[in-house]
Amino acid sequence: HRDLHLSIRRQRQMCIRDRDYVDTTGWSRKQIESIKNHPKTQIGIASYYGKKFHKKRTANGEIFNMYKVSAAHKSYPLGTKVRVTNLENGKSIKLVINDRGPFVKGRIIDLSYKAARKLDFVNQGTTKVRIDVIRLGDNKYYK
Repeated sequence: HRDLHLSIRRQRQMCIRDRDYVDTTGWSRKQIESIKNHPKTQIGIASYYGKKFHKKRTANGEIFNMYKVSAAHKSYPLGTKVRVTNLENGKSIKLVINDRGPFVKGRIIDLSYKAARKLDFVNQGTTKVRIDVIRLGDNKYYK
């Protein structure tokens, strides 16, 4: 049991070194393990979604609004705050992951229509982006 406690303590210290990235105070070992392997930066193709999902529930329980900035990611914990940079034009925005997706092979993030407009790729439909994690979320579901 002591080894388990030291292991959790070591993992917390590892996360505490980068406190802005995530604060694991009060988290269980399972929660810490679930975030340990998330990359801080990803580069790949982004797409956007809008009318088809407007006013439908997202994975975290919020109602999706295509006219607000948000995003869907396959694995980052819900509530994760990221900066998404359009590598074609250098424009970037900060937003929160509140949904799961994209479910199209080769894409790493699905942005709301508003986010796609701010990054200036609505006409193209997809663009190459860099995702930088600012702070990992707590995976909370809102009713």
